[in-house]
Amino acid sequence: MNGGNYENFHENKSHTSAGFPYNTYLCTIPLDFESVAVHWHDDAEIIYIKKGRGIVSVDLHDITVNAGDIVFILPGRLHSIRSFPNVRMEYENIIFDMEFLSSRLPERMYSEYFTPLSNGELDFPDLISPDTCKKYADAAHFLDMADDCCRDRLPAYEIAVKGYLFCFFSALFSDCKPAAAAKSNDNIEKLKAVLRHVEKNFADTITIDEMAALCCFSSSHFMRFFKQTMGMPFTAYLNDYRLTLASKELIETHKAVLDIAAECGFENLSYFNRMFKKKYRMTPREYRQRQP
Repeated sequence: MNGGNYENFHENKSHTSAGFPYNTYLCTIPLDFESVAVHWHDDAEIIYIKKGRGIVSVDLHDITVNAGDIVFILPGRLHSIRSFPNVRMEYENIIFDMEFLSSRLPERMYSEYFTPLSNGELDFPDLISPDTCKKYADAAHFLDMADDCCRDRLPAYEIAVKGYLFCFFSALFSDCKPAAAAKSNDNIEKLKAVLRHVEKNFADTITIDEMAALCCFSSSHFMRFFKQTMGMPFTAYLNDYRLTLASKELIETHKAVLDIAAECGFENLSYFNRMFKKKYRMTPREYRQRQP
């Protein structure tokens, strides 16, 4: 079983064809899921808020977003999504490989704009909104046009999507300045190391002392650090990660509940059942039976 990031467990409502590195899907919090836990990936991501309001965190910095706002996330940056209590938020995820915008031939356009963007050398906005960007209306329009192309899928729509993505960046690059010297954030790298360790070793016993050593912290310092940065204790995060994996296995396989629990790192079946019911408000068997 491959743990992957929490994002891997979303239901991708893809409007694109295989081999076309641009994927878009719609999500609603809390209808589809309660939140998207902190994760990162090697693709760029655009989060386009359609309705409601919520919070998008980028490299541990919370950004309050409202309908119409756009958040751009470079590859490798930590990010998460959550809603306000009793507030529904609908948003579109656009995931694409930055190489989608490159050429096999050396181009001044890529080296002058996209390479500095990827290297953090441009003061490119995380939040793209009417209040933060002069060219917001243009940028939003180009994303809307790309969405229309993905919806209609007329012949050669892929070319149009790529063109509108270039237009989106062109509107924003026109107002960009060189970034101040970037400061390395050691806490982000430590957190990435912890999350990566969980991803690779979730089926094994993982202790607080082990994680603390990975961060070169004392156990007490690590527990404070993790709760401050993630908003929950490490043990709660680990359990939630394992339960998310287990829920996926219950839907996609016919494995026995006991086997799924063990494969997801739960040594005690009764504890697994208790934690699962607390998270999903039903037993694992009920959860499996209620899936379409």
